[in-house]
Amino acid sequence: MTTLTVAAPRRAWLTDLPVLLVAVVWGASYLAAKGITTQTTVLAVLVLRFGAVLPALAVAGWGALRGLRAAQWRGAGLLGLILSGIFLLETYGVVHTSATNAGLIISLTMIFTPLAEAAVARIRPSRTFLAAAAVSVAGVVLLTQNGGFTAPSAGDLLMLLAALARTVHVLAMARMKSVRGADALPLTTVQLGSSVVVFALLCVMPGTGAAPWDAAADFGAREWAGLVFLSVFCTLFAFFVQMWAVHRTSPSRVSLLLGTEPLWAATAGIVIGGERLGLLGLSGAVFVLAGTAWGRRATAWTPPGRTAITPRSGAERSPGAPEAPPPIG
Repeated sequence: MTTLTVAAPRRAWLTDLPVLLVAVVWGASYLAAKGITTQTTVLAVLVLRFGAVLPALAVAGWGALRGLRAAQWRGAGLLGLILSGIFLLETYGVVHTSATNAGLIISLTMIFTPLAEAAVARIRPSRTFLAAAAVSVAGVVLLTQNGGFTAPSAGDLLMLLAALARTVHVLAMARMKSVRGADALPLTTVQLGSSVVVFALLCVMPGTGAAPWDAAADFGAREWAGLVFLSVFCTLFAFFVQMWAVHRTSPSRVSLLLGTEPLWAATAGIVIGGERLGLLGLSGAVFVLAGTAWGRRATAWTPPGRTAITPRSGAERSPGAPEAPPPIG
């Protein structure tokens, strides 16, 4: 009996550790993207980052890709267009704000998504959840006023729009009938493929910045290391860990661990990136972390027969929705 009691927690930690590592690398992804991307290389970096992982995803899920119905291809392609908008907003946003701000502001998706789900289902959120949302929003206001009360930066506003776009993407995945029943791997592959096509088409338009091959030619060792980190760890590793973990632990546990991402984003920005938060910014960061964590737990108002949507991991989802959304690192 004692052996079984000790073994169970050990097995749980063997599952929890890779999921926690996903949250860590996702948190660090904002600093990594900021380190290798400029205003003129956003599209090039996006093509390189996601174009590099597409062959691996396609090979791993080739059989499932061939089994997708035409309606599923169209639905996944439409979701890919939304996803491309998210990537563009996030990447341009992180270029124009700090990695700490980017990681904390994007965490508002955890608040926006349940609010949107409640609005669609015509369910009034609990007072507890609304209070948590108010704390999070107040935190973002303080965070963006780190140097004094001024207008938020363009990057802060872009990250806020990215959080709203993520909410649209999650709700669309949960409710689009055409993608119901589709496995996560082929669905992710088609969405990322659609996004890369969008980025490549934008690259050939005049005035949109450097071409992918020109940007790659100018990369040094640091930029290549950052690109490998974003492609391999923040995308491939994160996706396959989610697929593996969701079948070995509870969706709530996966969601809870991945919900620590904003904490790691702030840690990476401050400790590794050398970013500094003043008193207002530090207070805002605490408010955002506390508000989003509180909001994730205030789920008593979830409509009967439905499971709360987790915006980043997709580990908890509505019935009939795909197994997991694509990783957005």
